Amino acid sequence: MSVTFSEKQLKTIRAPFDVTLDVNEGTPRSGKTTAGHFRYAYYLSVTPDENHLIAAYNQEQAYRLFIDGDGTGLKHIFGDLCKTKHDELGDHLEVHTPSGIKKVYYKGGGKVDSVKVITGMSLGSVVFCEINLLHMDMIQECFRRTFAARMRYHLADLNPPAPNHPVIEKVFDVQKTRWQHWTIQDNPIISEERKKDIYETLKKNPYLLQRDWEGKRVMPEGVIYGMFDMDKHIKQTLLGEPYEMYFTADGGQSDATSCSCNIVTRYEGKFRLNRVAHYYHSGKETGQVKAMSVYAKEIKEFVQWCVEKFQMRYSEFFVDPACKSLREELRLVGVATRGANNNAKDVKGTAKGIEVGIERAQNSLTNEQFFLVENDQFGHYHFIKEVGMYCRDDKGKPIDDFNHALDEFRYSNNYFYKRYVI
Repeated sequence: MSVTFSEKQLKTIRAPFDVTLDVNEGTPRSGKTTAGHFRYAYYLSVTPDENHLIAAYNQEQAYRLFIDGDGTGLKHIFGDLCKTKHDELGDHLEVHTPSGIKKVYYKGGGKVDSVKVITGMSLGSVVFCEINLLHMDMIQECFRRTFAARMRYHLADLNPPAPNHPVIEKVFDVQKTRWQHWTIQDNPIISEERKKDIYETLKKNPYLLQRDWEGKRVMPEGVIYGMFDMDKHIKQTLLGEPYEMYFTADGGQSDATSCSCNIVTRYEGKFRLNRVAHYYHSGKETGQVKAMSVYAKEIKEFVQWCVEKFQMRYSEFFVDPACKSLREELRLVGVATRGANNNAKDVKGTAKGIEVGIERAQNSLTNEQFFLVENDQFGHYHFIKEVGMYCRDDKGKPIDDFNHALDEFRYSNNYFYKRYVI
């Protein structure tokens, strides 16, 4: 493996292990995660403790962000000296180091009951990937799980949260923390041309420019669904009497393809739209572009999983009318679809088009008629990521980015709103 490091990355990797918590906070594409990979590999090579943990919003993200790490994660650093295994404590990377064999478990920590996955574990260290997306109970329990460690250590990374995010007061300010700030200027492999492209995109919105270019903690005033609350709008179980199950989808190849399973229930005299499962794949994000025929096959399998999981027949399958290729490929694999209501012809007062759908979706959130319901296989990580980043530009127009799952959410809410609310 050949990796070019910046001075800040080298300083981070080589720093002594003399704090309880190292925090790398900054913009996307700043090189902070790559530095974290190599710092943690260094730690694993010298610690006498055997068991360790990587925690992310879900297990898939824990593996993707730190075990694989787009080519610089632990499995690539250690190469033939490591192997993925499973034991009574779960999936882990077994690593052979000069100080002995280490087991690096990787688990999800975004749910309210995530703490149960580490109950009984004694750990030497914990890596918190995107720590601001993890449940606070999980974070605090992780610190307790390392009390008996001989070389106790914790490493966290995150994009800048809002200034009032609880992780700042309850974690960073409490622990003996070494905090490092990162921007895209700290990444030695980003070309000046690429930096210019990124800047031209971000400058359209002051919030994104400050957060994702300057790395500042800013209040998300331009965020369209800022009323989404991770405590209020995420449930562990489906509540109420089920009325209907339906699917909505939005497709893309370089952009993301998103498909959700939605169940309408009646609970305490009010209809609810419950987003119970989410299929999502981004060719741009993963570097793996799939054909529409492959998406159709995988979505059909997703639909079958949902039908079996929730023991309900679905009534409708809506697809963005602009995505004709996905509709055709779904038809070829036996899934009948209809064009989704994408608000193209909607007018309500002064609101027109997409703004009508956004207003309805905001109402569903504000009136507590929309909820994410957790599951272990098709979770809501991508929805939660997008909901904090989908913004308006300085002219008040929605920016056509970070909105693949949210466009599809708007379609699902349009159907719910017209059928059950209006």
